[in-house]
Amino acid sequence: MRFIRILALLLVAGFGAVQIQGCAATDTRRSTTETVDDGVVTARVKTALLQDKDVSGLAVNVDTYRGVVQLSGFVDNQNQVDKAASIAEQVPGVVSVKNGLRVKPQS
Repeated sequence: MRFIRILALLLVAGFGAVQIQGCAATDTRRSTTETVDDGVVTARVKTALLQDKDVSGLAVNVDTYRGVVQLSGFVDNQNQVDKAASIAEQVPGVVSVKNGLRVKPQS
């Protein structure tokens, strides 16, 4: 039940951030379809990360622009960094992944 609530929150947040920018895309502006598609890709990646027991999905921020997924945030170890990128690469609609995840500093 908790997973469904988190997923619903992510979908609402992702689609709430969608901006209607017109029909045609330019070099610096996405079309409406691309904007919605990026929101769907972001939601799919985030869902896949939350479903994995080895990756702290709540600690990973996901942004998508024209199918390019940017991961950011802090995770516990290098294995989680690598696994998050691997998971994101397998999601339909992902063109490429830029992995900006960092391992938390040891205190």
